[in-house]
Amino acid sequence: MAEEPDLDDLERRMDGALTALAKEFQGLRAGRASTALLEPIVVDAYGQKMPIAQLGTIGVPEPRMLTVQVWDKTMTKAVEKAIRESELGLNPQGEGQLIRIPIPDLSEERRAELSKVASKYAESARIAVRNVRRDGMESLKKLEKDGDLSQDDRHLYEGEIQDMTDRHIKKIDEALTGKEKEIMQV
Repeated sequence: MAEEPDLDDLERRMDGALTALAKEFQGLRAGRASTALLEPIVVDAYGQKMPIAQLGTIGVPEPRMLTVQVWDKTMTKAVEKAIRESELGLNPQGEGQLIRIPIPDLSEERRAELSKVASKYAESARIAVRNVRRDGMESLKKLEKDGDLSQDDRHLYEGEIQDMTDRHIKKIDEALTGKEKEIMQV
């Protein structure tokens, strides 16, 4: 009997790329402070890269201010550096173990920068979806080569995988358009 490829697994993995994109987009707030803004930032700490949330507590004391209470004061400079070097355009100010991060007013230039960051996130999600498609296509070719799948069935499944990919890319593009509209809204 012919073995069937796991299309549900491919769908789940593509949905994962959309979920990750939505989480990254949450961090791109247009002028308001949100802890999600700092979540994608990784810090060189203890010889490895760690999410900022594993090194301190992120807080929002005011609508236009974020704080990071770093647990290990030797990591304060590394956390400041990671925030400064992120593409978010933030300028952290250290006060002992507390780092204050004022959220700048969104100028037209800053909105354009955020829009570029959103585009970069969307492209990463598209690449992830295409990688899932590639994995699916390779598994189909392997099944055909092993004699578990006919050539006609392989073509049928390839079409389904391509349709799934096209649907997910369209959702990514729609999410990007919505986010860009939100960012550019004054």
